[in-house]
Amino acid sequence: MAIEVTYRRTGRLSMRIVKNGDVHVSAPIGMPRKDVEAFINQHRDWIEEARKKLAERQNRRADFYNQLPLQSRAQRADAAERLKSLILPMVEKHSKIMGVSPSEVIFKPMISRWGVCNTKSRSICFSAYLLLLPDWCVEHVVVHELCHLLEPSHNARFYALMDKYYPSWREARQETRKVLVSLQG
Repeated sequence: MAIEVTYRRTGRLSMRIVKNGDVHVSAPIGMPRKDVEAFINQHRDWIEEARKKLAERQNRRADFYNQLPLQSRAQRADAAERLKSLILPMVEKHSKIMGVSPSEVIFKPMISRWGVCNTKSRSICFSAYLLLLPDWCVEHVVVHELCHLLEPSHNARFYALMDKYYPSWREARQETRKVLVSLQG
């Protein structure tokens, strides 16, 4: 475990555990090193507990995403076919209703987002991991990204469009967030 200390314009000591398990400490400029070390030693139990929780959270995430194997060419091809048969009919249905047309629909194994809309090129990219969600939650993501073709930002007009074209979007988003929260622990 590495400990990185950074001196900043701050009034107090603070620490956090980063993704790789290292400890990052922020200390006020001019604070003696021995005070920083004492702070770290006083919080050894917290550090160990936080690192343990981080590892558990990372394991839950890995278990979730590993439900959809994408290592081999055959696995990726199978996922792509399943995505096309699930999502393309939804895109077609809602595009007609909404009067929009994406220039292309792409599928990638994104873990940070369920979907992304490039409003300039009018292309929409969906995460392969949507296959791990209930269909009605997937449909929420499809409508969400299509709404960005009408309104690029998440403003009142965007949410009014969501209400109009997928009235149960709040419930679907809540269900989708439950999946993400279960990964956080």
